[in-house]
Amino acid sequence: MTYHQTLIIGCGFSGICMAIKLREAGCDDLLILEQADEVGGTWRDNHYPGAECDVPSALYSYSFERKTDWDYQWSEQPQILEYIKNVVHKHDLRERTRFHSLVTGARYDEDSARWTVTLQDGDQLQCQYLVSAVGQLHKPSIPDIPGRDSFTGPAFHSADWQDDLDLTGKSVAVVGNAASAVQFIPSVAEQAGQLTVYQRSANWVSEKLDRPYTDREKRIMRRFPFIKTLARLRIYLRNELLVFPAIRGNRFLRKAMEGFCHKYLESVVQDPELRAKLTPDYTVGAKRVLVVAGYYEALVQEHVELVTDSITAIDATGVTTEDGKHRDCDVLIFGTGFITNPFLDGIDVRGRGGKTLAQHWSAGATAYLGVATHDFPNLFFLYGPNTNLGHNSILLMAEAQVQYIIRAMRETANRDASAVEVKAEVEAAYDRDIQARLEKMAWSEVEDSWYKEGDRITNNWPGSVGEYRRTLRRFNADQFQYS
Repeated sequence: MTYHQTLIIGCGFSGICMAIKLREAGCDDLLILEQADEVGGTWRDNHYPGAECDVPSALYSYSFERKTDWDYQWSEQPQILEYIKNVVHKHDLRERTRFHSLVTGARYDEDSARWTVTLQDGDQLQCQYLVSAVGQLHKPSIPDIPGRDSFTGPAFHSADWQDDLDLTGKSVAVVGNAASAVQFIPSVAEQAGQLTVYQRSANWVSEKLDRPYTDREKRIMRRFPFIKTLARLRIYLRNELLVFPAIRGNRFLRKAMEGFCHKYLESVVQDPELRAKLTPDYTVGAKRVLVVAGYYEALVQEHVELVTDSITAIDATGVTTEDGKHRDCDVLIFGTGFITNPFLDGIDVRGRGGKTLAQHWSAGATAYLGVATHDFPNLFFLYGPNTNLGHNSILLMAEAQVQYIIRAMRETANRDASAVEVKAEVEAAYDRDIQARLEKMAWSEVEDSWYKEGDRITNNWPGSVGEYRRTLRRFNADQFQYS
């Protein structure tokens, strides 16, 4: 059975960062297990028209791999994926990645202090340390609507976009209007003869003011890289000092954010009935504020209809809503987000005594600092429970997590131990603290959110990025036990 000191599941931003920093730390015996045939994670999978990041690329990139020639402030999917591929090539990670390797199980053996990882093809590998870098937004969520499978035309989730499908002149139905949908709807509206958007709830939408960087600006940034560093700092501080306090409850900043969003809506949508449909009935920040361009502009076009009545059924030719109205369509697109809970769904992870991670997290996922949970020695998470953000770049969190995990590995080696595991009481105290803090955040004010599993907020971090990074800067060895 093949052995590596560290196995990393997933070759997206987090997994790549883990591999790079492990190699820099002298830990070169590693292998990345990637289920697809290419690197990139969510930026490989989500290639629908208009796909882009809602965090400016100056900040949505590695701090140690600055890029000074982005085409736009908010970069589109092709350039983000190209950036990822270039980083992988620079650090020779393709040779350390096994593609077409879907992990289905992982079992910890207490006697050998090793994990045995099982792949879909039946092959098995062993490691001392197992790092999950599967992310939170990779498993498409398609609502179980009666008759869904009876539709005879093309039907797909935005993460499975059919690039060869020509929508010109067709009647298209889009179910959902969240982060992905608001990006591809403008493009679909340009092509379709009729577009019907089925909305469950309205979003807070902020106008994206973007333009291409000029060749002159790119030359200046290449010559003076500190300019891009300053831009990165400016974006970071704006999000930390203005956006995060609004989510935390600062009334002045929350009102200012609401006013900014309302002003954008009113400037584009003149019809009071449509404007009312697009006005959220919950606090700004309770769900992610969407930074987009062209979404409202698409909805006001004559051939576009926004439907807010709930869908009751889908049949061979179209969609029926609760008012009894049936609307025909040629193409059905689901922009309905992703299944974020339970964490590591689809992988049978078993720790001490054969205990499954699903059993361990039956009341909701928890992890100390989002990176480790008791009864599962030598297992670490990147972008794990309670580490998602509603205001800033997740890569800032991932880089801090990677360094923390490496410090844990070093401490284990320094003690001549084979295994490291967070203490149960430490994890429990940590979880009580952050859950109490999360109750005061805007996210707790809505019942239906991908941030939640039941009544618990299992995805989001309640503090600033700065607080999290400061916390992880020092590895407190006393919080862990070694064997």
